[in-house]
Amino acid sequence: MNKKIGNIFKGDKVIWMVFFFLCMISVVEVFSASSGLTYKSGSFIMPMVKHSGMLIFGVCVTVAILNVPCRYFKLLTPFLLLFSVITLLWVLAAGQNINGAQRMIQIPGFTFQPSEIAKGTMILATAQILSAMQLEKGGADKNAFKFVMFLAVPITFFIMVENLSTAALLFCVIIMMMFIARVPLSQLGKLFGVLAAAGLLVFAFVMLAGHDRSKENPELTKTEVLVEKPKKKNFVEKMLHRADTWKSRIDNFTDTKIVAPEDFDLDKDAQEAHANIAIVSSNYIGKGPGNSVERDFLAQAFSDFIFAIIIEEMGIFGAAFVVLLYIILLFRAARIANRCENNFPAFLVMGLALLLVTQAMFNMMVAVGIVPITGQPLPLISKGGTSTIINCAYIGIILSVSRSAKMKKEEGETAPAVALQEA
Repeated sequence: MNKKIGNIFKGDKVIWMVFFFLCMISVVEVFSASSGLTYKSGSFIMPMVKHSGMLIFGVCVTVAILNVPCRYFKLLTPFLLLFSVITLLWVLAAGQNINGAQRMIQIPGFTFQPSEIAKGTMILATAQILSAMQLEKGGADKNAFKFVMFLAVPITFFIMVENLSTAALLFCVIIMMMFIARVPLSQLGKLFGVLAAAGLLVFAFVMLAGHDRSKENPELTKTEVLVEKPKKKNFVEKMLHRADTWKSRIDNFTDTKIVAPEDFDLDKDAQEAHANIAIVSSNYIGKGPGNSVERDFLAQAFSDFIFAIIIEEMGIFGAAFVVLLYIILLFRAARIANRCENNFPAFLVMGLALLLVTQAMFNMMVAVGIVPITGQPLPLISKGGTSTIINCAYIGIILSVSRSAKMKKEEGETAPAVALQEA
């Protein structure tokens, strides 16, 4: 029996344990944080059944992918790139509007988010380029930087129009991958200079062209701003309409004005306010699973702000355990990459691990108020559809690489013994 189970759950056992704990935490915390969905659906258990079903399907995807040899992932790269470009352009032209942004494509009976697929595709393509252009003396060829940028710039731009935080996250991971692949530091230095200049220009444009509608109309709450019926826009307005949201988030984050508790507007600053209340009221040890109070007031308690609910229910120690799981995932991925004989699987596993951990870091920093709201879910914990399945696929790829790396290591260890026996 144990042997049969072992044949199904192959690959690095530590990665499997981290994956298992993250899924269990997801089941408990999403069930607790979905009170709003429970009220809307009229069913106490249905939101949890849907999420559990999505996780079970994700585990099946993980098991299926870990059995695919790593070399076959290369064959998918051109097809996934073409699919990503087409769907990203599709979502810009005719995507489903959710919370003021067009990020979803709706097909009868199915809805998915193209940016989630594009992220993994870019990691796959970047790993392939960097591995193919490694020099014998060590480091990447100078042309590798150009090829990576040729793909990364248009893909991240298409994502940035409707989802700036996801584009920034993806670009950061690509830069880290190029650093790991030893792309010349002079090229990376120039890139940082260009990014700094571009960031200043975007910031200036947002602050000058953006309008915080909730401040222009004090009686309009942020929730009402998000659900306000979108007006028909021309091409330029459609490309730049997110500037209003970016400006309001920057203004809220940089506002240092001290407000008395009785004067704090919980309608206009609901997300930040109730996340802070959830963290402060945890009393270090937490209220216990299912005992959150602020879940009823946080619109995205089961997604963007689930880490605040984790702190409220599980306390500082529970939150630290979640952080530790992501740290273990990153270090274990680094160990797997170190055992790889070829560059492609090593770069691929590090890129995917960095993507998951960096996104988790973004989500946690938003929940505790270190950075402005970004709208990034907590990987493998937050409730989601496309993101849950894609993140499970990332784990499957990491496990696939760990299998091949383990077999290579075992072959290397047995070879000297066989040689001695033959001698």
